[in-house]
Amino acid sequence: MKSYIVGVGMTKFEKPETRDWQYWDMVKEAGTQALEDAGITYDQVEQVPVGYCFQASTAGQRAAYELGLTGVPVYNVNNNCATGSTALMLARQFVEGGLNDCVLALGFEKMARGALGGGGDGGDFKTSPVARYYGIMAARHGFEMTPPTAQIFGNAAREHMEKHGTTEAQLAAVGAKNHRHSTNNPYAQFQDAYTVDEILAAKTIHRPLTKLQCSPTSDGSAAAVVVSERFVERHGLAGRAVEIAAQAMTTDTGESFDSGSCIDAVGQPMSRAAARQAYEASGLGIEDVDVVELHDCFSVNELLTYEALGMCAPGESGKLVESGATTYGGRWVVNPSGGLISKGHPLGATGIAQVAELTWQLRGEAAARQVEGARVGLAHNIGLGGAAVVTVLRRP
Repeated sequence: MKSYIVGVGMTKFEKPETRDWQYWDMVKEAGTQALEDAGITYDQVEQVPVGYCFQASTAGQRAAYELGLTGVPVYNVNNNCATGSTALMLARQFVEGGLNDCVLALGFEKMARGALGGGGDGGDFKTSPVARYYGIMAARHGFEMTPPTAQIFGNAAREHMEKHGTTEAQLAAVGAKNHRHSTNNPYAQFQDAYTVDEILAAKTIHRPLTKLQCSPTSDGSAAAVVVSERFVERHGLAGRAVEIAAQAMTTDTGESFDSGSCIDAVGQPMSRAAARQAYEASGLGIEDVDVVELHDCFSVNELLTYEALGMCAPGESGKLVESGATTYGGRWVVNPSGGLISKGHPLGATGIAQVAELTWQLRGEAAARQVEGARVGLAHNIGLGGAAVVTVLRRP
């Protein structure tokens, strides 16, 4: 059975503590927008998976109840930075499995200012679900007094530079591209353009990554209405529908840890496997894709993901971004929204926000950031711990 996205919505992503709202206010705003976009009401929704990382158990119910008190099942989903796409995957499975005709996927986050910690329980890395990843890093690179997530990705960048000759300017080119793209996105947390030189001159977070190559903490929410083909036909929604052509989730295998490489530990093997599965299931390849929203939590992860998605050979990603192949006028447009680096990264909302952007792109509704002639989109969302989700969307 096929599944379709017929409505999407999202809030503007905001710097934490700058807007007077609660997480349920965010969800009401994004969820209402998605329902109105689909032209349906909440009482037509049959199940609601809700993704978030930093609120208490059943916060999904507290948020969804702002949309209606209909008694539908609400699922609370937490899968680190891949939380939003995991909630979307549950919605798709409910529909494609024949259990439901209409499911609403929600994601939100209300975060604190400052860098994310390393995922420890009260600072105790012995009980942290990501302790293994930082152990891999420390064995090769030691442990410095810098933010742990920036440190492990920064060390992946160092490895890529040493192995492939990738330059700091190529890493900065990712940030420059995504900040430039965000100037046309009213939903983005930041809407300022920077040159490569300005990005290189910004404050260093963990060498070689500067502040303008790192995604910020953010508040915000996103929502997507996922329905069956039968629902599309019954409600006359063909003009709004974007098909989920395929979706795949992978978690870590031994390949993530056996090499002792931070490149593997931060998820490149997971991303490669998820992409391969999604291509096989959809019958489409990267050569068919027009527009990509990928998980650029740090600039280096965009380069690693180019390689994992098959956009270039291993080690060639720095040259790819430098060539202009991943911006307007190039082979693909990657992160037209501004990506996590500039749009923002409220963890539970990110994966759904990526799909919202692609839905607007494939409908031709992305205004000044529209990718001309876009028919196939790909979303990539990944989290340490670990999970990688690749979603292929197609305009029927």
